[in-house]
Amino acid sequence: MTSTYDAIILGAGHNGLILQAYLGKAGMKTIALERRAVAGGGLSTIEDSRLPGFLHNTHAFFLRAITAMPWYADLALERNGTQLIEPELNVALITGDGRALEWWTDIGKTIDSFAAFSLRDAATLRRWHDEFVPIVAQMLAPEARSPPLPPEERRALLSRTSAGRRLLTVSALSPLEFVEQEFEHPTIKAGLLFFNGLREVDLRLPGFGHHIAVLLASPAKAQMARGGSAALARALEAAVREAGGEIRLNTEPERIVVEGGRAVGIETRDGELIRAKHVVASSLNPHQTFLDLLDEDLLPREMRERAQRFRYNLLAPLFAMHLNLSEPPRYSASADHPELARAFMVILGLDHVDRFADIVRHHEAGTIPPTVMWGACPTLFDASQAPARRHTAFMWEKLPYRVHGDAENWDRLRDEHARAMFKLWQAHAPNLADAILGSFARTPLDTERDLPNKPSRRQHHRASRL
Repeated sequence: MTSTYDAIILGAGHNGLILQAYLGKAGMKTIALERRAVAGGGLSTIEDSRLPGFLHNTHAFFLRAITAMPWYADLALERNGTQLIEPELNVALITGDGRALEWWTDIGKTIDSFAAFSLRDAATLRRWHDEFVPIVAQMLAPEARSPPLPPEERRALLSRTSAGRRLLTVSALSPLEFVEQEFEHPTIKAGLLFFNGLREVDLRLPGFGHHIAVLLASPAKAQMARGGSAALARALEAAVREAGGEIRLNTEPERIVVEGGRAVGIETRDGELIRAKHVVASSLNPHQTFLDLLDEDLLPREMRERAQRFRYNLLAPLFAMHLNLSEPPRYSASADHPELARAFMVILGLDHVDRFADIVRHHEAGTIPPTVMWGACPTLFDASQAPARRHTAFMWEKLPYRVHGDAENWDRLRDEHARAMFKLWQAHAPNLADAILGSFARTPLDTERDLPNKPSRRQHHRASRL
């Protein structure tokens, strides 16, 4: 059996769906092939089967500045039901002694919070914010929406202006070097590096020092999707179908078909051949695309070796703990900071910048570091994600994938570590002891099982109670 389309997209995560919708709007007949039973990839929201009505976002939740993305307007996602929420107190880092370092959508309030820790750092924040606002608006934002230039051509263009030269100078630093050079207070340093770490950048890597300045200057803040992250996936699916696209679920690619040095189609695991007149695009990872789905003799040796050398971020794996609650977490620090009752992202366990070196060492050794975690209570801002007068909450922690040398160890360590996370959370929010109605935890291994890196791996979801 053979069918033909203008374009085939491998993977129906958000990147694949966005590409497919654009190709459809350009008049192409498209199909996306997705091995899972649902489209959306990490835009996943599940209902707790033991307590109906409690919704949990098991992968993507904090959606940075989605409403500012060109595709959000181009694909008319609000017409298809998407609504993004951007809470004013966007992030709060609560220290062990009950202080709160706060990032607001209002930069003035953020500077005031920094000043409570360090007047010098508050002035530094203001300076970098004011200097980088035009750099973000006039250079980096347009650049992000344009095809990338060759590095030397980009450098030559930026070198023509003082602002461009400033960007190049700051970019040469690592995020760690930038923060150590510009800020003095250990908690402020920790907070800034933590946000940059969330962007999946190695804090020690030169070439990314400007990310901190961009973070300070950017109007982009964390958002959440009303109804759960899966609501954004459903809107993207609707945009694809409006443009005439087809999404085929439970379909696993076996190989990319190449003829005359050109990708011309996909053979599925069931033996079906799907041909593409113009485009075969992959939103899968480099190992899947270049090593698993392409015959070895079809790829130049250099490209194959580059794919083999590709490494994922050491600090990327996540451990997650999800709670069903009778009331939201009530943090003890709210006694002095009542605004914390409406904080969106909450960070716990990160009082000092030195914690980052500890976290990196533990990840390299495959051991579990002292807990630094962040999360939210989505139902403070969207009551639809739990039954009436009930709440959900979660915390994430970056932990090594191969714990003690083997990822399978997570199956026996899951419950123990969930209890350790809950202990820290309860120390900051004592009401959780009586408010908890149910819980489950997901390890880095569970995430891989659900969103597998290897096309041949089976998928399943593991959950546990505290």
